[in-house]
Amino acid sequence: MPELDKYRLFPTEPSVRSLSAEIYSTVKDLPIVSPHGHTDPRWYAENAAFPDPAQLFVTPDHYVFRMLFSQGVSLDALGVPHADGTRVETDGRKIWRLFAENFHLFRGTPSRMWLDHSFREVFGLTGRFGPDTADAFYDHISDCLAKPEFRPRALFDRFGIETIATTESPLDDLRWHKMIRDSDWNGNVVTAYRPDPVVDPEFEGFAENIEKLGALAGTDATTWDGYLEAHRIRRAYFKEFGATSSDHGHATARTENLPRSEAVALFEKALKGTCTPEEADAFRGHMLTEMARMSLDDGLVLQIHPGSRRNHSAPMMELFGRDKGFDIPGRTDYVAALKPMLDAVGTEPNLTIILFTLDETTYARELAPLAGVYPALRLGPAWWFHDSAEGMRRFREMTTETAGFYNTVGFNDDTRAFCSIPARHDVARRVDSAYLATLVRTGRLAEDEAFEVAQDLAYRLVKQAYKL
Repeated sequence: MPELDKYRLFPTEPSVRSLSAEIYSTVKDLPIVSPHGHTDPRWYAENAAFPDPAQLFVTPDHYVFRMLFSQGVSLDALGVPHADGTRVETDGRKIWRLFAENFHLFRGTPSRMWLDHSFREVFGLTGRFGPDTADAFYDHISDCLAKPEFRPRALFDRFGIETIATTESPLDDLRWHKMIRDSDWNGNVVTAYRPDPVVDPEFEGFAENIEKLGALAGTDATTWDGYLEAHRIRRAYFKEFGATSSDHGHATARTENLPRSEAVALFEKALKGTCTPEEADAFRGHMLTEMARMSLDDGLVLQIHPGSRRNHSAPMMELFGRDKGFDIPGRTDYVAALKPMLDAVGTEPNLTIILFTLDETTYARELAPLAGVYPALRLGPAWWFHDSAEGMRRFREMTTETAGFYNTVGFNDDTRAFCSIPARHDVARRVDSAYLATLVRTGRLAEDEAFEVAQDLAYRLVKQAYKL
């Protein structure tokens, strides 16, 4: 494909553009710290070659296949496995050709920028990807994937990744992390504690999950005290494999600080499967406050990722399971929702709670003012549907005036698509460089301060916030 424009994402006004490029040049090669993501730890443990280009770029990436599905391309044809493990299309070249035929659908999207960057910078491809070049791209990438320098560990080192966190359920035995730890490789791959299956009464198999949690922790998790102790034990186990954070993907940001008797009653109803939707939400909310208290004891950073109306299509959920592109943003309240937890722990200076959102209307009205006063709160970066150049710029414009830079936490790539990681961090560094250059040229920031802030946003803040 053509050379990538070295000035991409920078303003067109010459003096701002040149300063943007100068600031960016000082951060573009900094190590990548990826504290929250969804790459598979098995990749790094086994260090096996990726199977084929389709399974690297198409089949696992919901950003890609949701767009194709929106235009009538079936998930079966893209090789996306069914919930029972059945994978309908297994011919990688057929999947790739279908992808190429529809590549025009990604024009102007973040996915297109990430894919172009990966094709050019990771695989050295020239020419434009499309139906006419599909086989040539497939063959070239396949040849690369067969080489040792394109194995997961080699790419990890080549991408300049200093640390990457995967995300696992408390029910995971962390076998792949153990294999990584016991290997002679020095890449820093850590886990993160994602307790959704054992704190959400509406999660499928909740009662059975609690039984498994107790078995793994060696305690009776069907009692309230045993349940909380099981979390403490599993959190400590995750810390043995580098965990510095927990992660909570609730539908809302609701928190509660219930009396013990009410919490116990809700837990018992959850085990019986008799919670109403309101009661299930209250239990999830109370568990956020319990997790915050645990964080005060064990130091794990608490991440809250609310606002996704997950698995919006019931038929697709039944056929394909979770995380198949049907998660949709929804309106989210933070001021009232977080108050019970903040009343309990919000002024604790030794606690870090990182807030994310899919509701951009809350940036200036709620999130930035909250993070701008509560010592425990920090703002996560523009996330998921908004991890685009435009979304990142809006985030800076709407949060800096109230929260500043230092109540934010740098950048999270939050991806399953391994080869997109350097592309995503590159976009974030370009956007932040452009924003800082604009502040300088409009008289709101000294030039030397802009260079310092750029280093903080690209590298230092994320290490500080996530205790890495």
